[in-house]
Amino acid sequence: MKPKPPIILFIVFIAFCSLNSLSTVESDLASDRAALLALRRSVGGRSLLWNISDSPCRWPGVTCQQDRVVELRLPGMGLSGQLPIAIGNLTELHTLSLRFNALTGSIPSDIALLASLRNLYLQGNLFSGEIPDFLLSMQNLVRLNLAKNNFSGVISPSFNNLTRLATLYLEENHLTGSIPDVNLKLDQFNVSSNNLTGSIPNSLSSLPNTAFIGNSLCGKPLVSCNGTDENGNKLSGGAIAGIAIGSVIGFLLILMILIFLCRRKRSDKSRSMDVEPGKQNGIEMPHEKDVTESGNENVSRGFAGAVRADAKSSGSKSLMFFGNTPRVYDLEDLLRASAEVLGKGTFGTTYKATLDMGVVVAVKRLKDVTVSEKEYREKIEAVGKMDHENLVLLRAYYYSRDEKLIVYDFMAMGSLSALLHGNRGAGRTPLNWDTRSGIALGVAKGIEYIHSQGPANSHGNIKSSNILLTKSFEARVSDFGLAHLASPASTPNRIDGYRAPEVTDARKISQKADVYSFGIFLLELLTGKAPTHSLLNEEGVDLPRWVQSVVKDEWSSEVFDLELLRYQNVEEAMVELLQLAIDCAAQYPDNRPSMTMVRGQIEELCHGNSQEEHIVVNETYSVDSGAPPP
Repeated sequence: MKPKPPIILFIVFIAFCSLNSLSTVESDLASDRAALLALRRSVGGRSLLWNISDSPCRWPGVTCQQDRVVELRLPGMGLSGQLPIAIGNLTELHTLSLRFNALTGSIPSDIALLASLRNLYLQGNLFSGEIPDFLLSMQNLVRLNLAKNNFSGVISPSFNNLTRLATLYLEENHLTGSIPDVNLKLDQFNVSSNNLTGSIPNSLSSLPNTAFIGNSLCGKPLVSCNGTDENGNKLSGGAIAGIAIGSVIGFLLILMILIFLCRRKRSDKSRSMDVEPGKQNGIEMPHEKDVTESGNENVSRGFAGAVRADAKSSGSKSLMFFGNTPRVYDLEDLLRASAEVLGKGTFGTTYKATLDMGVVVAVKRLKDVTVSEKEYREKIEAVGKMDHENLVLLRAYYYSRDEKLIVYDFMAMGSLSALLHGNRGAGRTPLNWDTRSGIALGVAKGIEYIHSQGPANSHGNIKSSNILLTKSFEARVSDFGLAHLASPASTPNRIDGYRAPEVTDARKISQKADVYSFGIFLLELLTGKAPTHSLLNEEGVDLPRWVQSVVKDEWSSEVFDLELLRYQNVEEAMVELLQLAIDCAAQYPDNRPSMTMVRGQIEELCHGNSQEEHIVVNETYSVDSGAPPP
């Protein structure tokens, strides 16, 4: 029996729709492919190494879902020139990251066609002109980063149209005018280092002052606006006059006190340090406050008063020296020295002490030491015997009931943490591959030496702030062995990013736990990201997981610090060191290599690249080109 004509028509209709749907999918992916190739022709040059015979979903930096491009991440790829009118064809795009390239001109208008776009990262380029109005109509935007460009003009009140916006970064541009009243629930906001004027809206007054500095702004959280108090009430003429008179009187009093103190100091030179606990030259010193180990407060702090009083009560004033350390000073010389806080770390506060004879040393005042005197002396003597070119040598120690001091060599270059995460603006000397790989090798050698002193020997607190540098950028590992002296309350918190997952008592850190911390240190060295701030990055995950999410099944330049992308012929070595770091940071201790194996692999990498010529990949990264430092 023949099918009825309506049924035949229905079957034909279904088949036609299926073929048309398949054709549409292929057509959409082809459109995405054409847009990406147009982008490469316009700004990519040789930087985008895409195999055109492959599907665009397999190209580095491209992520697809259901045969559509949903993410395009090309940070620090040396892209230069103006973006073409093509990106708007990637109609399913959720994330666009072109940060830290050398893109110029204005943002192309077809980006407004990306109705699904949630994350737009364009920071660190050379875009200019006003912030285009069409961006302010893209209501699905959640994160918008236009920082470190050359945008000018005013900040439009139309930003309030972006009702889903949680992150807005506009710092380091040339924006003018006032900040409009922003009625958005912003988690992250920054307009610092522009040319903005006027008062900060109340809706933004709860943000930190770093979000507004570098402008001519006033009001909370900055200083109050001229002629008003924080509540906006105008001050009377009498109040202003009273403030002025009070300021003059206060200045004169301070001047008189300073003159008195100078005369008193000249009359009694021997009282250059504290005479009582917590006092220096008779002036009450402020209490120590929490600062990071890589911080530097150039404020004289007194440890000498407490130590001097404790030495008197205990009847001991001996400074015990290690090995062949020259005995050119004693405890009294140390206590008379001028002191400067270098940082407050896990196991105590470290001071730079300049002695009268010109010798400069670092003094760590330990806290929360719970072991007995006998055990303390045994353990600190064992640490003091360790002598290796990549360790910061202990020179002396002091022990009493309430005060414990350790004297080290002073390292004027400071810590690797400060060098990695400090000023990245103009005038910074980038850390190149040779320097970083050399530091990695030096640290590995130092930790391997510690482990070689016995199976129970471990560092216990490996992190970049405990890696100090010589003037020739040679690594010196510090703070080794101190974890065994401290109480559990003073041991590192897991959230700092370095601590192995199996560690529950930081006084009992195994050598494999050291390897984990070293792996995190390597990731920090290669990515330029601080593990202690990993929860604040855009991806919101810890450093190892972030690295693995970026690398996935193949190498991606996005994972490396932009300062490393200047150099050719080292990509293979960088990837090998990255893989070694991931191996070291394995979740299970048995899956981690030993420090001897780690040192051997890094040594091979360093020697294998020692003869290669490292040159700048693209002139857009040079200082003379006008591109922002990466």
